[in-house]
Amino acid sequence: MEVVHLVEVDSTNAYIMRNVGELEAPVMVTAYTQTAGQGQRGNSWEAEPGKNLTFSIFYRPLCLPPMAQFAMSEAVALAVVDFLAGHRIEAKVKWPNDIYVGNNKICGILIRHSIMGAYVSYSVIGVGIDVNQTQFLSDAPNPVSMKQITGKTYDLALLEKEIAEIMEGRLKLISTEEERLALHKEFFGKLWRGDGALYPFADTATGENFKASIEDIAFHGPMTLRLSDGSLRTYAFKEVSFQPQHSVSSAISGIVEL
Repeated sequence: MEVVHLVEVDSTNAYIMRNVGELEAPVMVTAYTQTAGQGQRGNSWEAEPGKNLTFSIFYRPLCLPPMAQFAMSEAVALAVVDFLAGHRIEAKVKWPNDIYVGNNKICGILIRHSIMGAYVSYSVIGVGIDVNQTQFLSDAPNPVSMKQITGKTYDLALLEKEIAEIMEGRLKLISTEEERLALHKEFFGKLWRGDGALYPFADTATGENFKASIEDIAFHGPMTLRLSDGSLRTYAFKEVSFQPQHSVSSAISGIVEL
């Protein structure tokens, strides 16, 4: 995968959207600093210049139906989990696609699709991984970086090449239904709070707080929860939120001992 380096840009996602006609997929666009980095739900993404991996990938999937587009989210999330595992950091996927180490967020992902006819024409995959940043000034409640976990300072140029290769390998596994089924099974096994225990949630429409375990994730993305009384509820994105659970282990315990 080709890697394009920018010194400064509003956001790498926006840069790709402005240059779709000139870019040849797959390509990864990175930036030393993003002045308007984007997160889920319109949030900004805090990233100290030159300290983190902030990039977007322009990708044209092969024969990916719109109903199966969540497979790309699964592939990207698992690629980040793979990448962190290579640096002895055990990470999980917080549904739908945040990456957590312990109880702390280390990576955010934002994917936009362009659909033409029966298939996804192209996708813009934005990823921000906290690497060498150790002070976070925004009101984000739980950020953590690779350096905070391991105590190491990382060469971003080397990490860019590494994550590009891992991403490309994972994204190739969404072309067929059989591959997507295997990917989905692996994704479910890497879920944060996916151990069958009861955890606190909030219904975003009603404000109701309740405890439930994750029962299932549908192939197209919605999550089914089993409440303490045994009843089931299914939620789409943004319809339910995870609530703090102070007994969850600290992110600093996320380093894997060899």
